[in-house]
Amino acid sequence: MTVNNPAPDSQTPSRRAAVVINPAKSVGPALQGAIYRLCETQGWAEPLWLETTVEDPGTGQAREALEQGVDVVIAAGGDGTVRCVAEVLAGTGTPMGMVPLGTGNLLARNLGVNIADPVSACFDVLNGTDRSIDVVKATLDGSDDEQVFLVMAGLGYDAAIMADTVDVLKDRMGWLAYVEAGIRKLPGKPVKARISMDGGEPVRRRIRSVMVGNCGRIMGGIEIFPDAKVDDGVLDLLVLSPRGRLGWLGVIAGIFGRNKEETESVDYFQGKTAEITLEHEQEFQLDGDHLGTGKHLTVTVEPDALKVRMAAV
Repeated sequence: MTVNNPAPDSQTPSRRAAVVINPAKSVGPALQGAIYRLCETQGWAEPLWLETTVEDPGTGQAREALEQGVDVVIAAGGDGTVRCVAEVLAGTGTPMGMVPLGTGNLLARNLGVNIADPVSACFDVLNGTDRSIDVVKATLDGSDDEQVFLVMAGLGYDAAIMADTVDVLKDRMGWLAYVEAGIRKLPGKPVKARISMDGGEPVRRRIRSVMVGNCGRIMGGIEIFPDAKVDDGVLDLLVLSPRGRLGWLGVIAGIFGRNKEETESVDYFQGKTAEITLEHEQEFQLDGDHLGTGKHLTVTVEPDALKVRMAAV
């Protein structure tokens, strides 16, 4: 964007943001123009505008932003875009901002970021302060490709929901589309699992799902990990083991009931590392992105590894 009557060099804006944006989630050129004008009025240089692609959903763009030496990288999209940007920025000291444009926007919701107004969310980034949060590194089936997540990883039922949610329904119904998929995926067989926290003696369960949380709330504001904090340096692990024809009622009681310890259908664990080994492959997801299947997952928390630029509290 060209600015008329440029200021003297001494007053040229020295701060610059990069916007890594998922064009499929964007409201079009109007948003780009609004963010450009916002940067100008707030004393920032014209932002580096980088669109994601199907082939590169954000990591390459975040690396380019780092190479350009920007002051903050704004992830504009859904949880997948946020995760890809965070994977690159973690450990670098360069902060990440968020302009939520997705269906879930789970990290943004957990951190209190404005999810209703993208321009206001961008304003908060440009005028905000940095907060350090944990990231979690995940390795599936011994792969050399270690991945990062910020909200939740899952093997089993929850990942099957992500894999089978209808995109058209997401556009029409928002997070309720996941409820529809969840109902369809309720029938299924449990799988034998071994779960070890911090290298300790494994516990054995017949599970439908194992979820590892870095945040407390998921879709619809449900607090599925009541003790989870994004900056506590601890993993929260939830195991769903419904038994018999009424097993899912035990799961509901275990998650939402007052006496969670009284049901055998739900287990909670905490630690800094976790290793999950399944008898058979199950669906796998990170922060809502279905990433295939696997049967061996290791996760490790990296405390305070990512700086997030957000509204000052």
